[in-house]
Amino acid sequence: MRVIGVGDNVVDKYMYKKTMYPGGNALNFSVYAKQLGIEAAYLGVFGNDRAGEHIIATLKRLDVDISHCRQHEGENGFAAVDLVDGDRVFIGGNGGGVQIDHPIVLSLEDLEYIKSFDIAHSSIYSDMDSELHKLKEFGILVSYDFSSDYTDALLEKNCKNIDISLLSCGQLDDEEVANLLKRVYSYGSKLVLGTMGSRGSIVFDGQSFYRQEPHFVQPVDTLGAGDSFFTAFILHYLSGKKENPDIQEGFLLKNSMEEGAKFAAKTCLVDGAFGYGIPF
Repeated sequence: MRVIGVGDNVVDKYMYKKTMYPGGNALNFSVYAKQLGIEAAYLGVFGNDRAGEHIIATLKRLDVDISHCRQHEGENGFAAVDLVDGDRVFIGGNGGGVQIDHPIVLSLEDLEYIKSFDIAHSSIYSDMDSELHKLKEFGILVSYDFSSDYTDALLEKNCKNIDISLLSCGQLDDEEVANLLKRVYSYGSKLVLGTMGSRGSIVFDGQSFYRQEPHFVQPVDTLGAGDSFFTAFILHYLSGKKENPDIQEGFLLKNSMEEGAKFAAKTCLVDGAFGYGIPF
């Protein structure tokens, strides 16, 4: 198995303790895959400030391949995190930093490189929706995190180019989640996963719904829980398919969700998405 995250990276700046941690949906996917023993790469845009240099140094230390990344003069993307009534909440950021003026435009060389991986994972914060069709046309398996910032129009536009969709659904009740997942499937995604925070997660494969309860721990930091759940889930699912093409789908999905919940619980015991904080 070889996987790649394509898109956003940030530092999460914890304002109340003046510490910043590497993060971002696409980058987290690559790092979590590496933690799970899978060969992983990341393709994204870095700034040339201290934040960008710290992310680069961290990825090199973790042995995540960044050979196809871009770096531009300017501020790396960041998100500001603070404590509100005891909970960590996002309170702002710079909208992606250098990624705004230097979005990812996939070249033929990029596409050939990405095609060498088993799956490419991106997100709504990666500013590359216009590039998704290239991945689809190249026959690349694509997963995509819509977070909670999706609209129905955006889902209908993008899901035809996305094989596996991930959505944050904690604000919806169970019936609304089920209807949303069915709608996303009808737009083209063949596997749809909704995360619901402390209520767990639901996967829809076009025929059946599968539900997973979370593994409850006393969390140090819940940042990255959704990304780590999805990474472990999809790696276990794809590995199972590769090792046994005739495996029963429902059995594999349920086992994969269990692996996701187990790994997400471990992530909640680490500061930041995966540690490596430095003062700012």
